[in-house]
Amino acid sequence: MKNNKTTVLIAQSAIIAAIYVALTLAFAPISFGAIQFRISEALCILPYFTFAGVPGVTLGCLLGNILGGAALPDIIFGTLATFIGAVLSYEVRGISKWLVCLPPILSNTIIIPFVLRFAYGVPDMIPYLMLTVGIGEILAIAVLGNILIAALEPKKNFIFGQSVSI
Repeated sequence: MKNNKTTVLIAQSAIIAAIYVALTLAFAPISFGAIQFRISEALCILPYFTFAGVPGVTLGCLLGNILGGAALPDIIFGTLATFIGAVLSYEVRGISKWLVCLPPILSNTIIIPFVLRFAYGVPDMIPYLMLTVGIGEILAIAVLGNILIAALEPKKNFIFGQSVSI
């Protein structure tokens, strides 16, 4: 039975990562930069449904950044921001489904402005970059993510039938 759970975790994570990468690259012009709206960030709510959302969005972010031509610090720290947000979302999922949006918004709003400033030389002040990144994250995760939760919740047993929890 353990092998089946591992297989399900790997398969779900891979599908989530692939969707994240596809969305990031399909909307590349708005997925990168000082003012960004990464539609794939809506998937950061998936840890609410399954632990597979944690490695899925993390790997998706890593691959999306690599394939999107991001600078090495962005690849490292952008992926770290997504990982932190995903883990914390998974941890708060039992408290409220609405709270799962908060960790990825906060982790990206705090970390990504420093990446933009120091990896890309964006001249804007860190507080301004926090504002622009934060607005993009709120739109992607709080707005699109909550729409995604509402759409997936009635079908969660069908979609995530054997969801894996740790």
